[in-house]
Amino acid sequence: MATVTAPAIGRTERTRCSPERLFSLDLFRGITIAAMIVVNNQSSDEAYWPLQHAKWNGCTPTDLIFPFFLFIVGVSLVFSSHARLERGDSRGALVLHTIRRSAILFAIGLALNGLAGLPLGSWRIPGVLQRIAVVYCAAMLITLFTKIPARVAWIATLLLGYWALMRFVPVPGFGVPGRDIPLLHPDANLAAYLDRKLLLGHLWEGTRDPEGILSTLPAIATALCGALTGEWLRSERPATRKLAVMFAYGVAGVVAGELWGIWFPINKKLWTSSYVLFTAGCALICLAFCYWLTDIKLHRGRWTRPFLVFGTNAIGAYVISELIGGWLSWRGYTFLHSLAWLDSAALASLAHSLVVLLLCFIPVWVLYRKRIFLKV
Repeated sequence: MATVTAPAIGRTERTRCSPERLFSLDLFRGITIAAMIVVNNQSSDEAYWPLQHAKWNGCTPTDLIFPFFLFIVGVSLVFSSHARLERGDSRGALVLHTIRRSAILFAIGLALNGLAGLPLGSWRIPGVLQRIAVVYCAAMLITLFTKIPARVAWIATLLLGYWALMRFVPVPGFGVPGRDIPLLHPDANLAAYLDRKLLLGHLWEGTRDPEGILSTLPAIATALCGALTGEWLRSERPATRKLAVMFAYGVAGVVAGELWGIWFPINKKLWTSSYVLFTAGCALICLAFCYWLTDIKLHRGRWTRPFLVFGTNAIGAYVISELIGGWLSWRGYTFLHSLAWLDSAALASLAHSLVVLLLCFIPVWVLYRKRIFLKV
């Protein structure tokens, strides 16, 4: 992970961002990373329901966070690839950079999994950074070598193809979903079966993994939805037109996801196609709001700075949070016990996660003040 020194984003708070960087995108990324740190560091199973994942089908606010980040990855890669091409880099150079970056991200994710102290043979292979690495690589390559209509076709193929696989392909030892076994049974589904066949002993939930192999396919579609949004934001159309279209497509995505969810339920752990549409729609609405607030109305100031600190060093903030959160979980029993005086386990869990957030903010703030931004 290399470091670069650059002017702090948002230093000229009342000027419009250049086309190369959107203030609203950094803000949205920062809010997403801060939320991810909070939900990843709940210390109790009795945490408040918005800070917990849905048990299986359905969606809570927590279930929006990871797809939001992949959506942001898609938006960002459009801006970064166009900037590099305009500087004279070849597509071949971008391919090599993409593969290198993805490999480093994947390796960092494996290393973080290894910090759990498990023997090498039982390390969890999938994970958050691993999925980001694979999705980023695939989405970047598709974006580099296809036009917008082809990218739309990729999204449709990934979503419809994943639905067909999960709905019609017999699961060995169980039967055909929807006929012999319930559709999306937690263990008797094709994604879980493939995870057990290929990664048994390396899975988060023993018999399946929320960042498993097959469900990475629709996750690529999430990033491609972000890439389409990035192309739209880079266009020369008026800002108000961009805002209206983003909001309209956001609402359409939410509605389409809910409707498809009747037949193919919204499910984060399986990253179902309906989940992709629903969460991409929510991400569009949230980004549109940030865009209206900070890039059109220019409502910026001290309230945006903490989120920019996280948003401009997102991967660094995540890695730091895993290290700090892991240390408190493994060695911080005394700290957790000190929160027992709070009225409820849920409140103590929230307090714990906010302390982790604050502890993560301090080193990232130092990097921001020194204008050091960690890049892979």
